[in-house]
Amino acid sequence: MKKKRLVFRSVLLAIILLAIGYTIYNSIYEKSGTYVSEGEMAPNFVLTDLKGNRVELSDYRGKGVFLNFWGTWCKPCEREMPFMERQYKTFKKQGVEILAVNVSETNLSVKNFADRYGLTFQIPMDKDREVTKAYGIGPIPTTVLIDKNGKVVGRTSESLSTKKIVSFMEKIKP
Repeated sequence: MKKKRLVFRSVLLAIILLAIGYTIYNSIYEKSGTYVSEGEMAPNFVLTDLKGNRVELSDYRGKGVFLNFWGTWCKPCEREMPFMERQYKTFKKQGVEILAVNVSETNLSVKNFADRYGLTFQIPMDKDREVTKAYGIGPIPTTVLIDKNGKVVGRTSESLSTKKIVSFMEKIKP
C-alpha cells in the first residue's frame, strides 16, 4: 500500500512540475506581437549587428531574405547554423541574404558562437526583443522567408536541415 502511494505521489508531483515548467516556458516565449503571416509585407526594422553596423531590412529590397531568429543556448539553432552558413556561400551569389537575428543575448556570447562556427552572414542583435515582438516570434528557431519585394512567402519554427534550407532559399531567390 505504501509503495502504491509513493508511486501515485511521485507521478502527481511530476505532472505538477511539468505544468509549472510549461507555464513558465509559455510566459517567456509568449507571442506578444503581431503574427506576421504569408502574403503580408515584412515589417521593416533597424538593428545593429555584432560589428556595430546598422542593419535595416528595407536595404535588402530586391534580394531574398532568410530571416532567422535564434539564440546561442538553443540546440536546434546550433544544429542548423552550419547548414545555413554552407548554403549562404552558394545562395549569396544568387541574391539571397541571411539575417540571423539574435534574441536578447550579449555581444560577447554571440560573437564567440559566430567565431566557433565561422558564420559570415549578418547577425543583427535584438536586445530589446522589439523585432521579435513585431514578427510575433514564439519559440526559436523561427525562420521567416521574405521575397525580393519584401513580402513574407513562408514561415517555420522547425529546426532546419540542409535540404529544407536549400528549398527555402530557392523559394526566395530573386
